Amino acid sequence: MKTSGNTILITGGTSGIGLGLALRFHEAGNRVIVAGRRKELLDRITTDNPGIEAVMLDVADGASIVRASEAIAARYPELNVLINNAGIMQWEDVRDATCLQIAEDTITTNLLGSIRMVYGFLPHLLKKGDAAILNVTSALAFVPFPATPTYNATKAALHSFTESLRVQLADTSVQVTEIAPPGVRTTLLGQEQDENAMPLEDFLSEAMTLLQANPKAKEIVVERAKFLRYAEANGEYGNMLAMLSTIKDPRS
Repeated sequence: MKTSGNTILITGGTSGIGLGLALRFHEAGNRVIVAGRRKELLDRITTDNPGIEAVMLDVADGASIVRASEAIAARYPELNVLINNAGIMQWEDVRDATCLQIAEDTITTNLLGSIRMVYGFLPHLLKKGDAAILNVTSALAFVPFPATPTYNATKAALHSFTESLRVQLADTSVQVTEIAPPGVRTTLLGQEQDENAMPLEDFLSEAMTLLQANPKAKEIVVERAKFLRYAEANGEYGNMLAMLSTIKDPRS
């Protein structure tokens, strides 16, 4: 996709990678609309960042997506890029029956939410001559982090869905790109101060540079994510899984 002159909708755009991408794309000369559930956060973002716009949207609610897709298409007829970034990540112990709710919520938000967004906005995007869908997955789609099993599973499934989506849309004007971040210092799983996680601004700079260098990229994988993304191909899958298995829920 081109990196300027777009009208971009970003889900999960009120914090972390989503907000970071919103700011970077806005600075690059795009019209950016951030979507989220909390009006107070959306209002703060639009106040602090003049020019960025916001819409209320809950990706865990199918009816909310349908309403938003109709309203946004009418309000922003030039919309040509959808970035599916909304997601949750929580510690999960499959021996604890109460964690089933965590698993179900994670699937609804991370996987079903992204799929519903694609179905909801694709009819509009197909009418554009230069459109794109960017799905944010994770390096953990390729080697799982055992302490967050359903999160990994949703990202692996979204990777697979993205691959199929790209094939089905190959003869259309809609480009499909996957962004697979490593662990990044955000509030996701409380990684703000994690020295093993990549600083957010470093990730954003490298990801944007990769997008600019290869506008037709199928995947955006920064250097810090490659050891997991290509672990199986490099014969390192078992070693990487063993390494991730040593990291436990700090609350236990």
